[in-house]
Amino acid sequence: MSIPQLQLVQEPVHGQCLCGKVKVKVAQMALKVGACHCQSCRTWTGGPLFTFDCGTEVKLDGACFISSFQSSDWAERGFCNNCGTHLFYRLKQNGQYFIPAGLLRLPEDPVFDHQIFIEQKPLWYCFANQTTELTGAEVFASFSSD
Repeated sequence: MSIPQLQLVQEPVHGQCLCGKVKVKVAQMALKVGACHCQSCRTWTGGPLFTFDCGTEVKLDGACFISSFQSSDWAERGFCNNCGTHLFYRLKQNGQYFIPAGLLRLPEDPVFDHQIFIEQKPLWYCFANQTTELTGAEVFASFSSD
């Protein structure tokens, strides 16, 4: 089982942190939202992390306000060091950005279509949407086959 092919928005999408010191510009992105239920994402956000796959063409302005944290051997997380807004989850292997869903101003409504690390999702919440659900092992297998 793998995450379905994503349709891309070909126009730039913009966003900013709460204080406006960091601006984000995404060249193209999928209008499909995914949720990660891993312990790291839930610790970072206080719940599941909802993101868009934004590929590698992401421009961040306000570099002096961007801090990053190496959260694993394979990824880092970025945040505004002025207001604390979560800016990205980025894979080290290929520089692929996953941008938090609430950060971007979207040209149209996205679709919530997949959940990852589903085996780590607490029992106290669930979503009504029908989505593809992947375990952590399935996620790692899909990235190793790229």
